[in-house]
Amino acid sequence: MNASLTKIEAEALQLTVAERVRLADHLLASVAGDPRLELEWAEEAERRLAELEAGAPRISLDDAIARARQAIL
Repeated sequence: MNASLTKIEAEALQLTVAERVRLADHLLASVAGDPRLELEWAEEAERRLAELEAGAPRISLDDAIARARQAIL
């Protein structure tokens, strides 16, 4: 990671959770451009919501973050 990116990341991690979520949303929106991809994400979100409403087991935010970090490292 270059120095600028490291600095930006460090500053971003100082934001509140809500601010980080908003920033992440803006960053993701800046690279999203394929309407088909947007539709697929919307469908996936609907599918996951339906699973949760049907009683699928839930995991904590900490566990979800740990799993995501393991997947990308």
